Amino acid sequence: MTVSEAVLSRRSVRQFLDKPVDLDVIRSILDKARWAPSGCNFQPWEASVLTGEPLRALQEKMLASEYQDPKEYDWSAPEAIPECLAAVQTVGATLYSSMGVSRDDTAAREEFVRTNSRSFHAPVVLLCYMPRLMKEPQWSDVGMWLQTIMLLAREAGLDTCPQEYLSLHARVIKDYLGVSDETHIFFCGLAIGYGDRKSPVNQWERERFPLDHKVKFLGF
Repeated sequence: MTVSEAVLSRRSVRQFLDKPVDLDVIRSILDKARWAPSGCNFQPWEASVLTGEPLRALQEKMLASEYQDPKEYDWSAPEAIPECLAAVQTVGATLYSSMGVSRDDTAAREEFVRTNSRSFHAPVVLLCYMPRLMKEPQWSDVGMWLQTIMLLAREAGLDTCPQEYLSLHARVIKDYLGVSDETHIFFCGLAIGYGDRKSPVNQWERERFPLDHKVKFLGF
């Protein structure tokens, strides 16, 4: 698989096959991802990777817990920008429509949220956190590390779904993992497994802004 093929075939998969992922495959991906770029070579990322009973036990704890208040961080501030608000509304409408869930079907929407807490039944979940001393540049570095993992996963025939949603249970997760809430901030989960590519929830048409809407070219 070329890099281009990995980039274009990567998508946030929300239904996985009931098929385990070998530890050696996960270790190989993460070992290569160590070479992701980071300013000053700080390599600010830290993570725990769960499967099997440890993963199920954590998911049950999250399902039994309320969302934490205050939130670990705010991901929705860009919705104050009209085009960002329109983008998230379009994603939500298209996602639920692909599952045949109407806007007023509260029960089905609540069940989907529960599935989100279970990382869409992915067999492996990476939980990413970092020291609170890390600031905006290091958050960017962690994003590049996660993107590197997602592309390497595609090369290995795997699918992923990054989950900022899990930060709503950040303290529950950190307590379960033995990570200090005082010293560390939780960023996201990353569901990893073999995606059910035939499922409608994994087939809806994604949108991106046109290149020239976001990038200017000068001096060419």
